Amino acid sequence: MKNKGLIRIQNPPTILSSAAVVGKKEHDGPLGADFDLHAEDDRFGMDTWEKAESEMQRLAFGLMLKKCRMREDDVDAIFAGDLLNQCTGSSFGLLDFGIPYFGLYGACSTMAESLMLAALTVGNNIFNRAAAVCSSHFCSAERQFRFPIEYGGQRTPTSQWTVTGSGAMLVANDGGGPYVTEVMPGISVQKGITDANNMGAAMAPAAVDTLTRYFSCSGTVPEDFDVILTGDLGAIGHDITMELLYSSGFNIRSVYNDCGLMIYSAKEQDVHAGGSGCGCSGTVICGPVMKRLRQGIYKNVLFIGTGALMSPGSVQQGMPIAGIAHLVRISSELPGTLVSGEERGGSNG
Repeated sequence: MKNKGLIRIQNPPTILSSAAVVGKKEHDGPLGADFDLHAEDDRFGMDTWEKAESEMQRLAFGLMLKKCRMREDDVDAIFAGDLLNQCTGSSFGLLDFGIPYFGLYGACSTMAESLMLAALTVGNNIFNRAAAVCSSHFCSAERQFRFPIEYGGQRTPTSQWTVTGSGAMLVANDGGGPYVTEVMPGISVQKGITDANNMGAAMAPAAVDTLTRYFSCSGTVPEDFDVILTGDLGAIGHDITMELLYSSGFNIRSVYNDCGLMIYSAKEQDVHAGGSGCGCSGTVICGPVMKRLRQGIYKNVLFIGTGALMSPGSVQQGMPIAGIAHLVRISSELPGTLVSGEERGGSNG
């Protein structure tokens, strides 16, 4: 793969607007004040969990448009996905907008995948404005991948809590930032993990692969970023990623965090290893991270969306879980004003 997969966007597009819609548990967590909208019962006025997930996407997309005073006619395409079979959460949630739609399945990496594709198509003048949207719902995900909530199954210590939430971003060829300046598509990696309740361990090797490739060919070092954010490895995957990168000469400890650790108070909210689901990194990026970029608290963010590429069928057949990690660099300044580690003589260690 040319340049190990790193793509520098020649005309970096702006993230014009973003919105995050969450459930009650997410609103009660440490980032609750940074989300745009929440529901008290996680049903969002619907009679099924799946319909509630679609409604979250509809609300997030509508709020995103309202924030930047755009109409649906101003959007050329939507890149969207979720965890449900055939991406029905997205296809039904965005059905009424009448915008060309690309359904994606990147598991929990869907926010990064959709943002990457939106940025590439806008940055290469294919579209003027494209939206990136994703969602997940705890109850719909449990019903599909594990056991219905009514079953009362016992969760293992390595399990993660699927976030009930939806994130939406509008990427445009006009505006003053923040900008999507670089992307790196992930490579599927599997190390023999078959436990669907230990997704952090399954996804961590993919995060390590993407970050190692990125640092090796970008001329940057971890200290060039205000935050390096994976989503969503949880406590198990977070520690594995940090240790494996350190053994490869990349110490990210001082700037590293994970969306699955940020969105909940692990002990107080009883989420075991942390948060997961498309909505985990989707709401954290579209809510608090974008808020801090616009406030100037962050100027340079490296976002690595991680996903466990499994299905109910593959899990039931005992197949190993492949991980994927897509990388997106978001900067408040255009590339000509950014300084890389290579330029300032930084080292990898």
